[in-house]
Amino acid sequence: MEDQDDDSKTELPTDKRLSEAFERGQFARSPELQVVAMIAGALGVFSMTVASSARDIAALATLIWSDLGAARIEIITVPQQLWDVGMLLSRVLLPILVTALMCSLIVGGLQTGFRLAPKALGFKPERLDITKGFQKIFSKASVVHGLVDFLKMIAIGFVLWISAKNLLADPMFTAPVEAAYLGMFLHRATLEFFGKLVIALGLIAGISYAYERFKNFQEMKMSRQEVKDEHKQSEGDGHTKNAMRRMARRLSQKQMLAAVATADVVVTNPTHYAVALKYERGKDGAPVVLAKGENRFALRIKALAAEHGVPVVENKPVARMLYAIGEVGEAIPNTLYQAVAEILAFVYRNHRLYFHELKMRRAAAEGVAARRTA
Repeated sequence: MEDQDDDSKTELPTDKRLSEAFERGQFARSPELQVVAMIAGALGVFSMTVASSARDIAALATLIWSDLGAARIEIITVPQQLWDVGMLLSRVLLPILVTALMCSLIVGGLQTGFRLAPKALGFKPERLDITKGFQKIFSKASVVHGLVDFLKMIAIGFVLWISAKNLLADPMFTAPVEAAYLGMFLHRATLEFFGKLVIALGLIAGISYAYERFKNFQEMKMSRQEVKDEHKQSEGDGHTKNAMRRMARRLSQKQMLAAVATADVVVTNPTHYAVALKYERGKDGAPVVLAKGENRFALRIKALAAEHGVPVVENKPVARMLYAIGEVGEAIPNTLYQAVAEILAFVYRNHRLYFHELKMRRAAAEGVAARRTA
């Protein structure tokens, strides 16, 4: 029973899964929305510019047709006439085309969140698989897309029928009208037809997009086992993380033990804690913690200190405080300046020979470190 629960996709998709799916181009999108946006944008610009465009076209037509009988077709005049016609068409059509393109891009961007899906553009060998191709043809998604196309055909036919029915009732089909009325009729017919078409296709596009979002959301759902596997991949295997922690701890301890030989003093508890300190005048603003440890590691620090002749001072409260709030490689907290200064003054007075040797030891250690970095 538990295995079935792990295999069933009941969990919400994680951000990582959604991001990877988007990069593959798997997200909800409906081309019908872009078509509707293009038509609506073009229709809006057309309704705002039709009056000025009609005046420009009428002016050019009057100029051409009024002088058509006397006009001479020559190699010098034809390019200019074509240029005038081309400029007029660009003024009339360019705003409509640009607006339609911008509306399409904006609606497409809203569907994608204005993000790129680079992996969706790459070559995928599985697209050449004939078996998968037939599966897509007879899949549930293809049936839905076919139904959407069928609804679009019905919507276009219904809009044509309604528009034709209304327009055929216009007086121009039953009585004489002025020529200017023809332009008004075409304007009204265009707005009526495309306005109804936008509404009908908009409803179909909305239903199509809602279905695509639902289908994509269902496909993105994850099983409990997939969520566990993804969490394990992102966080890392527990054994690997523990091994890395142990390795880092051993490396840190090794570096601390190597630094004990150049310490000024080791402050102990005496057996539970040990903290090695150094202070070089003109170089360190305050005493620096070289190493610290408790229990067994504290004993190792003390053993190395004895091996290299590093002074060891027993001071239980100072040792506990240094271990608790001191950080390896950093200066001691200012609350311990006075106590540590007294300890250093004591060892400086009683271990002068050691500090004479310590200068040479530190110089040698710095030389080795410089050669390693070089």
